[in-house]
Amino acid sequence: MLEIDSLEDIAALRESVDVECKLAQGRDGKGALPREFWPTYSAFANTQGGDIFLGVKERASGHFELAGVANTQKVIDELWTGLNNSQKVSVNLLRERWVRILEIEGKAVVHVHVPAATRKQRPVYLSGNPLTGSYRRFNSTDHQLSEEQVRRMLAEQVEDSRDNEILRGFGLDDLDFDSFNQYRQLYANRQPDHPWNQLDAQTFLYQIGGWRKDRETERSGLTRAGLLMFGQQVAIIEACPNYMLDYQERPEPKAELRWVDRLTLDGSWSGNVFDFYRRVIRKLTADLKVPFALEGDQRQDDTLVHKALREALVNTLVHADYTGRASILVVKRPDMFGFRNPGLMRVPVDQAMAGGYSDCRNRLVQSMFRYIGLGENAGSGLPKIFQGWSSQHWRKPVLREVHTPSDQTLLELHMLSLVPESVLAKLRDSLGEKVFAGLSDQERLVLVTASIEKTVDHGRMMTILDIHPRDLSQLLSGLVEKKLILRNGAGRGTVYFRPDAHMEDIFTELESAQDDDPGSSALELNTGNSLINSEPLGASSEPLGASSEPLGASSEPLGASSEPLGASSEPFRANSVPLEALRDIAAPVADKSKPSKSEVENVILALCAQRALKLDELVQLLNRSEQYLRLRYIKPMVRARRLKLRYPTKPNHPHQAYITEAPGHDQ
Repeated sequence: MLEIDSLEDIAALRESVDVECKLAQGRDGKGALPREFWPTYSAFANTQGGDIFLGVKERASGHFELAGVANTQKVIDELWTGLNNSQKVSVNLLRERWVRILEIEGKAVVHVHVPAATRKQRPVYLSGNPLTGSYRRFNSTDHQLSEEQVRRMLAEQVEDSRDNEILRGFGLDDLDFDSFNQYRQLYANRQPDHPWNQLDAQTFLYQIGGWRKDRETERSGLTRAGLLMFGQQVAIIEACPNYMLDYQERPEPKAELRWVDRLTLDGSWSGNVFDFYRRVIRKLTADLKVPFALEGDQRQDDTLVHKALREALVNTLVHADYTGRASILVVKRPDMFGFRNPGLMRVPVDQAMAGGYSDCRNRLVQSMFRYIGLGENAGSGLPKIFQGWSSQHWRKPVLREVHTPSDQTLLELHMLSLVPESVLAKLRDSLGEKVFAGLSDQERLVLVTASIEKTVDHGRMMTILDIHPRDLSQLLSGLVEKKLILRNGAGRGTVYFRPDAHMEDIFTELESAQDDDPGSSALELNTGNSLINSEPLGASSEPLGASSEPLGASSEPLGASSEPLGASSEPFRANSVPLEALRDIAAPVADKSKPSKSEVENVILALCAQRALKLDELVQLLNRSEQYLRLRYIKPMVRARRLKLRYPTKPNHPHQAYITEAPGHDQ
């Protein structure tokens, strides 16, 4: 909960992913709960929670000043009445202690803290209709969720396990029996005397959860877990159209569109989850440079790092939302390993890192791995990963969730010491000996972390520094004042980065040219030293850790490219939104000599909801001049937060593009 108690605190407020300020004056000027409160309540509840301050006025500069609420009791009464009206909002998440009246300089501000809703409570929606009344917070604005996003939330709410459904029309013929038999052999090796070893295929599947009988309908068949774990690629994709597995090995820790080894759904292997695990874990650990340990006089090759990698890969596979639009993606580089799965975590990140509680999305798949000695189901998986990395004195793993362009969970395991000498040397050269010598150890650690990870935030540095949160805030502010780091965003969405940071992506999905590579139409990875970035197949990307600062706050001019439409390094994707479809959307403006301003704005929003578009692409689609679009539409729409930058921290990025959340949605 954010605490404010002075005019200085009010002036320092910035609307962000978890902070919202509203005037709340009402028609009579004495106070009323604004209608805009409810979308923000829904958005905070469906994201990470947040704080709403009523009685605070926004100035033209974007800063805030104290206005006060004369009749606070009226506002609070309206709040509780609405919260307990199921036709207004689906659930009341608030407790009395989270609604407070703050007295500042003789004026009253109503502070409402909204907690994040649990999986069982989401989506929190308005007006009795989840499909049209559900919102999520993005940067400093409330965005209406699409029907697909809402249905996924509803499925997460009611289905404790997403993989126990009996699939109609699927049977044993859809399994890859090479994979299945290899699994049975591993099971028998681990438990040679177990009676299940004598069972036939279908009965064994039944015992491990791959086959199930519905006792009410008497219908039996292959479960989603059984198909995912042992199925053939074609059958799996029929049941899960967004299913995609991808592994990439990069030769160097830098941005380069080439790989030395790749495993993806190209038809050369079964394509199921178990086979993917078997093949990828060997690749991940093949040349792991970790000293072996001794137990007595016996060499133990299975180190804590090997165990951490196994746990990370199994976690990625058992917690994935196989209905999501992002792929499962694993990257290996000389300096790090990266793991991504579609879907958010079912427990808060800090709770998952502490361990002790598990809420697995695919519980049957998790059990199948556990039967052969892989994975945990007691919430100890992440602590094991962190323990393995700590044993080598490497940087603490980075675990994050992102909501755009789709829900994803990202894990990075950097094989770098906390303070690498090479990074210190570069920092010393960059800052100069005098400035470098004047830094404290804690300041150097912040700068080193920002140099390695490209962006850092308050939460990340709290995992590295043994320091009080308030002292860390002052430390970061001091580095900003010295211009040693830059700040972007506000509140929990604030990120910090070095002025010379290059926001490269570890993961960027691009459509490749059709060449001799059989998997070229699936994914290509672009790597850099930054955090994992990801997106669904056929969607545009945004760097992970990008700022949540109100868009357009930068005074730098909007970047533009001179490349022809579709000629950039990220062309229109044939497997996503065809160029003709974009031209159809643009036609109402492109075909008119003098379209109205609202028509142009709505078409821009609709186009940028399909995929990230550069300025020169919009110029050609809309048949308008670059200067006309940039000055009259793009720049004002970014400032008004109706469009977001693909690279918020680099307005002049050569591949800058513009994105919106919903077609034609007026923010």
